[in-house]
Amino acid sequence: MSLPSLTGLRWTAALLVFLFHVNLVQYFGGRAGSLVNWAFSAGDTGVSFFFMLSGFVLAWSSPGRTGIAKFWRRRLARVYPLHVVTALLALAMAFTFAPMTKPLHTQLAANLLMVQSWFPDFGFYQSVNPVSWSLACEAFFYFLFPVLLWCLRRVGWRGNLIVAALSTATVLVMPMLIHHLSLSTDFTWTIYYFPLLRLPEFVLGIALAEVVRAGRWRGPGLAVSLILAVFGYFLTSQVDYGYQFTACTVIGFAALIAAAATADLRGEPSPWRGRLMVKLGEISFAFYMIHLLVMRTGEYAFRSHPKEHWPMGLAVTAAAFAIALSLAWLLHTYVEGPGRRLMLRSWGRRAAVRH
Repeated sequence: MSLPSLTGLRWTAALLVFLFHVNLVQYFGGRAGSLVNWAFSAGDTGVSFFFMLSGFVLAWSSPGRTGIAKFWRRRLARVYPLHVVTALLALAMAFTFAPMTKPLHTQLAANLLMVQSWFPDFGFYQSVNPVSWSLACEAFFYFLFPVLLWCLRRVGWRGNLIVAALSTATVLVMPMLIHHLSLSTDFTWTIYYFPLLRLPEFVLGIALAEVVRAGRWRGPGLAVSLILAVFGYFLTSQVDYGYQFTACTVIGFAALIAAAATADLRGEPSPWRGRLMVKLGEISFAFYMIHLLVMRTGEYAFRSHPKEHWPMGLAVTAAAFAIALSLAWLLHTYVEGPGRRLMLRSWGRRAAVRH
């Protein structure tokens, strides 16, 4: 059974990341800037939501048995066409009006191979199209997913509840462990960008999907879960730096995903199930991949960190949003879907020839 609310929630997470970058590039100044910072400085937690949602959706949609190579091909075809096209757009910017963003050959190679986040170097994990760092994490998750799913489907719903609890606990204690063990001089890379340490969020999503599939979700409903998610989101500004990325939001986000899926299964009301929200969710990946390039273009074409009063700040934000959303629709329609079908068709022909 499809879970349209999860597609709508995907758009909400993408919008949070967009608004986080609105705050980061400082479209607003003065009191308006302070308000935007208060409201959206935690928007990067939307990536954590993506990781949990990815694990949940993949587990939910996976049959009992699936070929590992076939699964990997499908996931690569899902993300790679858009990754390559947005990387080319970023390179076009770098070689024209944004020369400071020009990557080294090694950085470009790492980005195109989706391994850039394994390097504790800002020039690598933020190379080319900066938001693509998360694809390195997703590629790692996809690589492990068949084995993870095989293991988790053999421990039953009780075992998955334990896995979900352990994954949540790992996310909560990770900042303290990294700080006290001094695992890296680049704390931000370790806690936020390093794929291995983002894995518990993905595993949590898989475990939750198995619990919901078994009809054993007994957590809070949609309204309470939303309150928990919003509370955790705003709590991030009140805690130490290391706890701001995932620790405050992991419980609320996990509960919201499971509650939204349960609401769909039961036919209960959900604000994310409407046609518009689902459609926006379908283009959310393209929006995520293109929005920062649109903002960067504005910075280089006009000026960086404008810090405008709220009327002009709203106008600039609306313009960036409209352009990014329009380009996202074009990329989804003419790159993401056709590129996936082309790659899968090409692999299918090769397999037929070999047989």
